[in-house]
Amino acid sequence: MHRLMASRGLLQIFFALLLVIVIMFVSNYIVYKNSISGIYDKVTQNNRLVIKNIIQSFDSSFAAVNNLIFTVHGLPYDLESEDKSMDMSKAYTLQEHISRLASSIDYVEDVIVFYDSLDLAVTSKGTSDFSVLFDKKYKHDTYSANYWRMFSDSKHALTVFPIADFAVSTDGLTRRTQQLMTVMDGNKVRLSNKNVMVLLNAERLLKQIDLKSMIPGASLVVLDANRNVVLSTDQTQDPSDILDEVYFNPAKEATLTRKDFEYNFYKSDYNDFIYINKVPYQFQNIGSVETANHMIMISAIISAVLLSALLSVYLYRPVKDILKLLGGGHVKGNDFRKIYSGIVKVQAENESLRTQMDFADKELRRGIFLQMLDGYAYSRELEMQLQKNYAFFFPERQFVMTALQFKIPSDGDSQLGMPVADIAGMLEDHLRAAGPAIVFYTGHLQFVALVAIRQPSARKAVIECLEDLTRRAAKEELQGLALWASVSKLYDSKMTNCQEAYQDIQNARIYRNINSERAVVDLESIRYVSHIHFPFEKIEKLSNTLLSGKKEEAKHILQDIVHENTERGIHHHQFAHIAKSIFYYLMKHAETSPVGSKESFQLEMEFCLQVDNAYSYRDITGALQAVVEWIGSKRLQEGKSKLNLEFITQYIELHYMENLYLDHMAEVLNTSPKYFSNYFKKAFGVGYVDYLNKVRLSHAREFLKHSELSVAEIGEKTGYLNASTFTTTFKKYYGISPSEFRKKPVD
Repeated sequence: MHRLMASRGLLQIFFALLLVIVIMFVSNYIVYKNSISGIYDKVTQNNRLVIKNIIQSFDSSFAAVNNLIFTVHGLPYDLESEDKSMDMSKAYTLQEHISRLASSIDYVEDVIVFYDSLDLAVTSKGTSDFSVLFDKKYKHDTYSANYWRMFSDSKHALTVFPIADFAVSTDGLTRRTQQLMTVMDGNKVRLSNKNVMVLLNAERLLKQIDLKSMIPGASLVVLDANRNVVLSTDQTQDPSDILDEVYFNPAKEATLTRKDFEYNFYKSDYNDFIYINKVPYQFQNIGSVETANHMIMISAIISAVLLSALLSVYLYRPVKDILKLLGGGHVKGNDFRKIYSGIVKVQAENESLRTQMDFADKELRRGIFLQMLDGYAYSRELEMQLQKNYAFFFPERQFVMTALQFKIPSDGDSQLGMPVADIAGMLEDHLRAAGPAIVFYTGHLQFVALVAIRQPSARKAVIECLEDLTRRAAKEELQGLALWASVSKLYDSKMTNCQEAYQDIQNARIYRNINSERAVVDLESIRYVSHIHFPFEKIEKLSNTLLSGKKEEAKHILQDIVHENTERGIHHHQFAHIAKSIFYYLMKHAETSPVGSKESFQLEMEFCLQVDNAYSYRDITGALQAVVEWIGSKRLQEGKSKLNLEFITQYIELHYMENLYLDHMAEVLNTSPKYFSNYFKKAFGVGYVDYLNKVRLSHAREFLKHSELSVAEIGEKTGYLNASTFTTTFKKYYGISPSEFRKKPVD
């Protein structure tokens, strides 16, 4: 028993081979038992279909001949004139019509028309004496001119004569033997005084019907309605003795078996012709075939069993060697199960190794790509890796580079919903619609893609593909994330151009116009704007209003500045610079309030981070409004004493048109003029008189631009004693007179 278990692998091989042999034997035996009879049944069934097609071909041929005869009878040409003479012009006209009719059927050899009272015969090939026609041109020992005269004088139906050998002469000198089938029209009901005879070329007729498609060894006999033989492919067969033994319904078929043959009877629905198909009843010498097959199968079984035993011994040693390679050579038991377990383990290890290698290749290519973007001098090893992967990075002659930046909403999750590798794969799939593309993650939710371009015109297709991607990504694969992209110029496929292309997409991000709503920024379509809107007086008014605690009014002033720059379509980096300038100006005046430096530092870091990572001008505007809200809230927390910035700025804003001397302000604030002057300069960074003039002149500018008042009236409304003082002060601060300022176009 232990020896048997030790040889279990050998037995498994032997029984496996034996099972294959048994299955093959059973299959061959079933095929053997069914092949002979099955083949014969199939062949005879196909032969019946062939015979039916042949009958249809005969019916079609006879119908065409019958129609031809009917048409000839219908020709309105009577060769006998009223004086009993022959009209040859009509004969020639009749001959032309017959020739055209005969040429329409390729197996019609000739059409002959003759009359009872005339010796003239009109054929498709000319006219001739009736006797000469059958004695010279179509000569036959039986079917002579007298025979046809006698037959035409007797009452008869349309008759098809069997195929006969005629001696046919075309030139009157030489003769050749030709098989013709004669069709004579009936005269029981005369359609005209013509006698019409059609000679059919038997070779062409049988070629069209194709009797060769019958089963080998079969024959066909065609009988007319009177059971006269019209055609027979077996001259030794006499149908008269078998016709007496069978009766069949005209609508059905009949079958008769005699000796080694089967006779199938068919009756035509068209002309009642009878078709007898003789086929062999079974294949010949079937007994010897069966004996030979038995011997072959027995020999094959014995040889297969012996071969299985030899193969089992021969294959057992390689099985043990394979098992040793898989680490299970010294363990007893089922060898093949252990081999299977070892193969599964190797496959798992190979799959894990393949995954690790794929990841390493991707990281290697990503590292190469990032170093190409840096543009520093390459090491020897890096250059070798670049050469190996050149076709991967640059499959076409040119390329464009694009950056795809994702933005997570402020109220959303701080993590991407999909792994970075899956997002890169998704982006590659979309971009491949425009050309071969590779995508790498560069950090901070930014992906950089290299799209190969075959023709310069394909760059437009890349932009269209990116626009479609930005629309679909946020709605389908990456719901809730905003996506925008920037596109570089077109570059030749060189590694040295990657740094310039990367700089292009960075510039496209920085220099994009803030009024553009497109999610795809094309560097070549950016409109350069140099005239930014940075109104110092409004910014100063914004600061003063905010320090007065008027947050809503300050927000309106801020919104006006943003709206003006948006209308001009300035660049993103310009707007970011304006925002930071406004921030630092506001924070400078906020330092006088009791706000902790640590809290101010935290506010500055958050603001700068928001501006640097802003997706659109709305994000920057929101950051500025948050600063305004923060400073305004802090100002509301200050005391309500008269000697505070809010009260001072508000009082000046409300009473700037009055005589606000320093003594007057000190009296209002219950302090001395000197203390007030020092406090004001420390709080606002400017002297009281300068601040008052700036407030007055700010309002004066508005009057000059938006009213019809004279310069003197405006000076009086803004707190100046006379027009001369107003003009001198205005020119001191703005460098031009009020009249010249009014003439300048409105910004």
